[in-house]
Amino acid sequence: MKPHLALILLSALAACGGASAPATTVAAPPATNVPATPVAAAEPPAAPPAAPALRGVFASDVDRTADPCTDFFQYANGAWRAAHPIPASQGKWSRRWESGELNKEHMKDLLAEIAAHPGAPKGSADQIVGDFYLACTDEAATDRAGVAPIAPQLAKLDAIKTRADILHAIIDLHAVNIGVAFGVGSQQDPHQPTRVLADVMPSGLGLPERDYYLRPDKRFVEARAKYRAHMAKVFELAGRKQPAAALDAVMALETTFAKAQLDNVAARDPKAHDHPTTFAALGKLAPHVEWAAYLDALHIPHGDASLNVDEPAYMSAVDKALAQTPVATWKTYLTWHLLADAAPFLSTPLVTEAFDFDEAYLAGATEIKPRWKRCAETADLLFGEALGKKYVEKYFSPEAKARMKTMVDNILLATGDTIREAAWMSDATKKRALTKLSTFNPKIGYPDKWKDYASVPVTRDALWEDVLAGRRFVVADDLAQIGKPLDRGRWGMTPPTSNAYYNPQQNEIVFPAGILVAPGFDLGVSDAVNYGSIGVVIGHEVSHGFDDQGAQYDETGALSNWWTPADLTAFQAKGKCVSDQFDGYFIEPGIHHTGKLVLGESIGDLGGVTIAWRGYQRSLAGKPAATIDGFTPEQQFFLGFAQWRGDETRPETQRLMVQGDPHPVAKYRVIGPLSNSPAFAKAFACKPDAAMVRSEATRCTVW
Repeated sequence: MKPHLALILLSALAACGGASAPATTVAAPPATNVPATPVAAAEPPAAPPAAPALRGVFASDVDRTADPCTDFFQYANGAWRAAHPIPASQGKWSRRWESGELNKEHMKDLLAEIAAHPGAPKGSADQIVGDFYLACTDEAATDRAGVAPIAPQLAKLDAIKTRADILHAIIDLHAVNIGVAFGVGSQQDPHQPTRVLADVMPSGLGLPERDYYLRPDKRFVEARAKYRAHMAKVFELAGRKQPAAALDAVMALETTFAKAQLDNVAARDPKAHDHPTTFAALGKLAPHVEWAAYLDALHIPHGDASLNVDEPAYMSAVDKALAQTPVATWKTYLTWHLLADAAPFLSTPLVTEAFDFDEAYLAGATEIKPRWKRCAETADLLFGEALGKKYVEKYFSPEAKARMKTMVDNILLATGDTIREAAWMSDATKKRALTKLSTFNPKIGYPDKWKDYASVPVTRDALWEDVLAGRRFVVADDLAQIGKPLDRGRWGMTPPTSNAYYNPQQNEIVFPAGILVAPGFDLGVSDAVNYGSIGVVIGHEVSHGFDDQGAQYDETGALSNWWTPADLTAFQAKGKCVSDQFDGYFIEPGIHHTGKLVLGESIGDLGGVTIAWRGYQRSLAGKPAATIDGFTPEQQFFLGFAQWRGDETRPETQRLMVQGDPHPVAKYRVIGPLSNSPAFAKAFACKPDAAMVRSEATRCTVW
């Protein structure tokens, strides 16, 4: 929910086709001067072709042996999952994820076509993405180079002798988005939302999150041992074998950082990160960081301006480490993070070692993605709007954008109906909620203004240098916003991304072109299916404006309480119902969801289903809808939702998600909200005591 500079991995989809509009007919004028002699009748004009019939849900995906009222996750698309095991390189799989991988093939086709025509003007989008793709896919060249591409960065780290040298090394790594010790990015001011501040945040852990360093459970103890062995192997492959004591010292330093960070639940509260600070006060908080030198090197304005420090206690811990941790330990720590970050772009042994730990051990994949796919993903991360412009030209139609806008409008109207009818809210709070709703800004498909990458030096024969160039652009582009008025035209995701988001400070809901394809959004299917799939995504993002985090921001994007005390208490009680529900969802014995961690996403899912259902009813305007393949429109809606969310997920990936992901695993994203829905129970004629029906006393409702 807190949008900082981040490289967001995409997944996306296939192009969608549209149904033709019915033709109109004009009555012929009355005949005159009819001849006495009979005339042979003229052939009647051919009837216009009928519009193709709309399709329904994927009926063949349904597991007819399952009871929809017992386990709707299994019923909705258990047959598909049984016939389509998770590919070796993936942690999750469903029709949605399959379409996301197909989208990468679309990107590959675009990149390969561009790369096949050298000679594009230097600095043009074609030259940058085409040359990058050629450099990235040249595996033989990266194997020949070994670790030589990172020799200049290694030499700088080798030269560290003093504590002042440590800061200069941190600056160099931050400039290319390698997170060590702490980070600085741009952030919209939560108290004056029209301006952008510098934000100082935690960074610098090599394991997924703090509990991996601190918890005594067997799986975390094992993860620490595997991580420690992984460090040793990477150093060895880079020709820099380290003594055990040096690696133990790095582990100890990262553990110090982990202990100082907020846990995942505490970190979800925006107020926990709200610490407006002057640059002078920052210097007192962390005096061993030469802030003027740091900020000047990264071209961040300072002086009398204010900034924000996410976690002051964390920065105090970093400052203490800068003062007390031996320079040699810092040197090894910084070298480790350079090696770990660069490994996927170097020779095959390092690429394989990075995969073995990050993807195989932590996420359960058994096979690395093909190189072309990794290169397409990286091109999107670094040059997303250059590639995205090409993508939308070929794969995103004006018809899709117009249809999506209509759905968004209906769901926003349905949200207004829901707020007005909320018996638990006072008129005063309803008025503020409706004001906030009226200022929602939907963004669909792609930005109105594209980023200019002309200054990025990319060549077709130096992959790591190209990666560094792209990262320097990404970092500088973000930091350049600091001290300027807020630019509301910027996007936090690239156009090909198969995802969506809500930004509470800009009060915007954003749907990249990459998510607006089948099976989530398809011009050839019934409205019931579209409202059940992409409609619930729309409702989900709208609901984030009123979840436990989003509800703390007002219509201007300011972090400000707009609730009456009684309404806030009632809202929090409704959230506790959802949190308690998800506390009870286990992925395996002894490992269950933390309800407070997934609360925002679970409110989003619950509200998304409820609001999208109302939006669908509104779209019908009282007209009947068709039963297709034996499924009523109501059943199509809920099946559309469950088939969209129906991921099969590896156990390792589930464990990773439960520990740090604010999203529940797919099974409970389906079962959780639908078990609270009377409309679902009615659609499938579920009895009150069915497993998929929570009793009126335990049913959770928020929106």
